[in-house]
Amino acid sequence: MPDIHHSISIDAVPAHILPLISSGPGFAQWWAADVTENPSTGRVELGFFKRATVFALELLPSAAGEVAWLCQSGREWKGTKLLFQLTPANKGTLVKFIHTGWQSESDYFVACNTTWGELMFRLKAAAEGKSPGPLFSATGMAY
Repeated sequence: MPDIHHSISIDAVPAHILPLISSGPGFAQWWAADVTENPSTGRVELGFFKRATVFALELLPSAAGEVAWLCQSGREWKGTKLLFQLTPANKGTLVKFIHTGWQSESDYFVACNTTWGELMFRLKAAAEGKSPGPLFSATGMAY
């Protein structure tokens, strides 16, 4: 099974990054503008392209310095996991990201790999207080 891997150095402490990767409001700062969250279930939904695509994510128990999500919907995303690992480094944090559990290295997998690369820079910007906003607006990609 192929996995997507990225890492990025962020000039912010892990405690400043955690809210950006562990909640719907955090995702809305760098990933998608259309986010709903049910705090009682730990489920977040991200809507894309006027909700033509919706990814439902369930927050999983994880080790200190990690945040993990189980993807509950999406043709190729369902059953995959998003894992963010935060390691203090110098005056900031090294963020390692893995989108694991893909069934195959399809064209969509390759496109998602590219998108996750852009998303890592959006996360970095948000954590460093320079946020250009989410990559996905309510209607599509924001460039």
